[in-house]
Amino acid sequence: MIYMAWIPIYVGLVSTLLSVLGLIIVCNHFLPLFFKLGPLPKGTFGWPLLGETLSFLTPHPSNSIGTFLQHHFSRYGKVFKSHLFFSPTVVSSDEELNYFILQNEDKLFECSYPKPILGVLGKSSLLVTVGETHKRLRNVALSLVTTTKSKPQFLNHIETTVLDVLGSWKGKKQVIFCDEARKFTFNVIVKQVLGLEPDDLETSKILKDFLTFMRGLISFPLYIPGTPYARAVQARGRICSTVKAIIEKRRRNDNKKSNNSSDFLEILLSVDTCLSEDEKVSFVLDSLLGGYETTSLLMSMVVHFLAQSTTALEQLKLEHQKIRSMKQKDGYLNMEDYKKMEFTQNVINEALRYGNIVKFVHRKALRDVIFKGEYI
Repeated sequence: MIYMAWIPIYVGLVSTLLSVLGLIIVCNHFLPLFFKLGPLPKGTFGWPLLGETLSFLTPHPSNSIGTFLQHHFSRYGKVFKSHLFFSPTVVSSDEELNYFILQNEDKLFECSYPKPILGVLGKSSLLVTVGETHKRLRNVALSLVTTTKSKPQFLNHIETTVLDVLGSWKGKKQVIFCDEARKFTFNVIVKQVLGLEPDDLETSKILKDFLTFMRGLISFPLYIPGTPYARAVQARGRICSTVKAIIEKRRRNDNKKSNNSSDFLEILLSVDTCLSEDEKVSFVLDSLLGGYETTSLLMSMVVHFLAQSTTALEQLKLEHQKIRSMKQKDGYLNMEDYKKMEFTQNVINEALRYGNIVKFVHRKALRDVIFKGEYI
């Protein structure tokens, strides 16, 4: 009898929760269809709650925009409405509209990633903060990068790491370049940001959690134990704990001389950056995120495109050989040498133009905006 008494309450609670969930689905998905302020771009909202998120997240080669966008652009045009990440969305590849949005940053639009992605990135991430907070974090980041890249140790370490990676290829019949590029990029970042060497225990620990983090960063944002999204959120928590432990270790050794005195973390701790503890940890994670996938992918695309253009490859070689011929045998390249690599910069720019490194960026309209007669 005691257990039976709970059954009506339990059933009633479940019914209430289902009703609330149904109301949320209706309000979030269907109401925008009926309460139009004016003409919207063509398109479809897809399935209730899920929208078109699963199709949008389908993997595709980096030198294409993917079948989802190809299909929608051909059917609806360069600007269309959809339902992504649990929210009504307008997708644009229109150059004029995109320029208009970026030109009106913090006026008509602001950076705003979907709430589930915030759970992975964290509320203090430079990628999701807006307004004065974003400006403050960006200024600190620019100051740190400027201070670090001006030091010879920074470029010397990158060159040494490149030579080590190339040396490890000797005797191998085949190498997977994208994997090697990721390994190189990660080793450079953890050294420059945290002062860690590739064989340090913390490095392997961070790499393991960071790979889990990356696999769930752009995935269906449903927090159910075992899903890539849930694992990514948990991995971010572990990375934060590891970084905080490294910070505390640095502080305990603050009065001792360290070989890591030129890395980002040392500068963060030694100068007044007005950053909270969480912001410092998020800054480290942003540095890993911003450099790891994008840099390694860009390097891979450059190699891919150069393999298809022997003329460009030969011109690139000549430029590098000319610069190297003016250096001593074991002399490191400096910033002035890199500035002379004009054709190399053109190759990088062309790879960025032709490739697809960042699949999408999010912006939120701060008020109703009409563009070419349609509400955005």
